[in-house]
Amino acid sequence: MRPISGAWHRTAAGAGLVGADGSIRPTIFAEMSALAARTGAINLGQGFPDEDGPAEVLDAARAAIANGANQYPPGRGIPDLLLAVAEHQERFYGLRIDPAREALVTAGATEALAATLLALLDGADDEVVVFEPHYDAYAAVAALAGARLVTVPLRWPDFQPDLDELRAAVTDRTRVILVNDPHNPTGAVFGAEVRDELVRLAERHDAVLVTDEVYEHLVFAERHVPLATLPGAWERTLTISSGGKTFSTTGWKIGWVTGPAPLVDAVLAVKQFLTYVNGSPFQPAIATGLRLGDEFFHTIAGTLRAKRDLLGAGLRAAGFDVSTPAGSYFTVADAAALGATDAAAFCRELPERAGVVAIPLTAFTTDARRTEYATLVRFAACKREDVLEEAAARLAALA
Repeated sequence: MRPISGAWHRTAAGAGLVGADGSIRPTIFAEMSALAARTGAINLGQGFPDEDGPAEVLDAARAAIANGANQYPPGRGIPDLLLAVAEHQERFYGLRIDPAREALVTAGATEALAATLLALLDGADDEVVVFEPHYDAYAAVAALAGARLVTVPLRWPDFQPDLDELRAAVTDRTRVILVNDPHNPTGAVFGAEVRDELVRLAERHDAVLVTDEVYEHLVFAERHVPLATLPGAWERTLTISSGGKTFSTTGWKIGWVTGPAPLVDAVLAVKQFLTYVNGSPFQPAIATGLRLGDEFFHTIAGTLRAKRDLLGAGLRAAGFDVSTPAGSYFTVADAAALGATDAAAFCRELPERAGVVAIPLTAFTTDARRTEYATLVRFAACKREDVLEEAAARLAALA
């Protein structure tokens, strides 16, 4: 038999999953979740809630199943969800989009990202600029497309980019500038100066802005500002989001892409050969969620802000230095004061030492910059308050 090679190896290598002997390693997320299950530790590693979303959304899914929405939906998504996405973009951001031409439903934001990058990138001559640390799928999909990943570091403690480093990274070879805001894993929300510079650089170098905005409703101090709303940005921006984080339905995998029709059509051309369609009864349920009243969206941000503060206080009491996030599920803490020199080793020991699981920030970095994040650890605050209180009590043993 011929040796197996090709895109799968590029993808695994891009995700940092190829060992020195060529074997494929499990992701750190799988490893840490298995460690939590084996030890009974509280899992503050992976970013999934431990509570269900709003009853109206869950009931809508049940009703859709009972009423026969169990076969293939239309390739672009059911019309009512496309309409709800368009209504959402106008309601919150003043963006008027054509739901039939400028929106596309996907199997979560991850498929949206994959289909978008595969549609826009054309091999090794193309570059993708991302902020580092970054969601691990970015490197994997860029590798699958055969493109080069160019990273701009976000540094402790505020995780805002240096604009000179950003300018140096974006060149005429840049095809895509991929922006995750609010940011996973750091919890950063980028300021107006950063947003304006991203748009200016995209225009100057004729790049496409691809934005990952899955935490758009989980911003703590001010309202989220999509890049697509800035002057000159719409015609070169694809905006990606999903219902998983907003409605605590991460397992449903209902996402969407919005943007100019030619760009959305390019994504659709790839997406239809990935999942084709998905989640028929969940699509009307997410449409229900997008139409919930303002109080719901205000409450989920306030609730998570309180959990962020609870987790942060527990981490500080345990001896960590803490970067206070401006959005998202996550808080980054520095374990150096606790004697850590290697975040991965620290996280592997933490379940036995304190009965808590976390993720090393090095899981989200390239090898070239791993030492810059060597003692930083990511904790997820998207758990019940009693779980966070118990985690804080266990972490106190480290002090």
